[in-house]
Amino acid sequence: MPIQRSLQAACLLFAFAFAAAAFAQQLPVTVSDALQRAEIPVEAAGIYVQEVGNQSPMLAVNPLQPFNPASTMKLVTSNAALEILGPTFTWKTRAFALGKLRGDVLYGDLYIKGGGDPKLILENFWLFLRRIRSKGIREIRGNLILDRSVFENAPYDPAQFDGDPLKTYNVGPDALLLNYKALGFRFTPDAAGRSVQVASDPPMAAFPVMPPRLTAGECIDWRARTQPAIDAYGARFAGSYPAACGERTWYVHPYQMSHTQYFGLVFRRLWAETGGTLKGEVRDGVVPDNAAPVAEWDSAPLAEIIRDINKYSNNVMARQLLLTLAAAVTKIPANTVHGAAVVRTWMSGKGIDAPEMSIENGSGLSRTERISAVSLGRMLAAAYAAPTMPEFIASLPLVAYDGTMRSRLVNQTVAGKAHIKTGTLNEVRNVAGYVLAASGKRYVVVCLVNHTNADRAYEAQDALLQWVYENG
Repeated sequence: MPIQRSLQAACLLFAFAFAAAAFAQQLPVTVSDALQRAEIPVEAAGIYVQEVGNQSPMLAVNPLQPFNPASTMKLVTSNAALEILGPTFTWKTRAFALGKLRGDVLYGDLYIKGGGDPKLILENFWLFLRRIRSKGIREIRGNLILDRSVFENAPYDPAQFDGDPLKTYNVGPDALLLNYKALGFRFTPDAAGRSVQVASDPPMAAFPVMPPRLTAGECIDWRARTQPAIDAYGARFAGSYPAACGERTWYVHPYQMSHTQYFGLVFRRLWAETGGTLKGEVRDGVVPDNAAPVAEWDSAPLAEIIRDINKYSNNVMARQLLLTLAAAVTKIPANTVHGAAVVRTWMSGKGIDAPEMSIENGSGLSRTERISAVSLGRMLAAAYAAPTMPEFIASLPLVAYDGTMRSRLVNQTVAGKAHIKTGTLNEVRNVAGYVLAASGKRYVVVCLVNHTNADRAYEAQDALLQWVYENG
């Protein structure tokens, strides 16, 4: 059997190598010309076009070469989750109490156990707290203890990817991820008072904000000029803010504040707004077996969650999803290594051997993740034949209408006829998804470009999508 599998793999490699050589000569003129104008060599692009249901590619250029997929890796993660977990899968956030409830006072600790919900936004969290209050708990005389043990407690450096830990896409995964651990600041210049008003969102308890100085001059590099320092003790803007900027909002990752500190500050404020009080501390722990269930919150279903992940390329949510796969399948504290293994096993089970595929976090926000055009294309073809096809395709941006493709190909006939996921990093520009051709046939389309001039690849990729629509 091992010898037979090796022969089959060798034949497959030869077949695709032959196809690559044959089809490379047939690269559409509009695409090749656009690549030449962008000074991107054909060797820097991996292209794969296949009619769904047809085993032979319509076009294949460097199909076996591994490329950095950027956010097109989200297609792999989200499709694996749809098929393994099911489109109705939900994440649960649970509250437990340990102690005596006398009247509306809990003489003990309140526990909140996270399930890895990627979208526990402020509004949903407030409703969850209302459920806890409806059980008769107003005052907590003990501590608030956060159980985030579903995910492995691994070191995480938010500056590792691009050296900018304030970016919201650099938020690390967490089993009790609240509001994406993002913090928004709205700057409003007050010319009469010669000052700047700064409002923060979400509201936090005991979180003072020191505004920057109001200055004259042009509105250039205003974020850096504010000189922010944000931690669990407040936000301090030691720099300046030009009046010419007008009102601006800046969303940041308060990386000097731990997940526990962020959760605690928001909880105290919202709990107080419901009329509740917390006497103790907020710290990490594990729900004991004898704790009594109090309330539960179910997330939106997975089919809805992956729309945010794919249409708007949410990296933080994609990281959560990969860890959720690990937790659901391996039944141990989840980590990215186990998540990647789950995805690889799933791909293999579909008959897609992708030896070149490398998964670091499942979001594509990585310098080390890799996949070939043929592996991604075959996965998309298999996804179209799966029962979850409608949910999967609906999660992709509709060309010229929404998501990350809303401004592309607006005046072309392919507008509204293709669902395409984009992927963008420095020196990386990718598209992958489906095109419904004018003939009524549907095609899988993958175009991965890794090159120093990749930021000029849009024209060639748009030309490819239009070509498939017209000629498919």
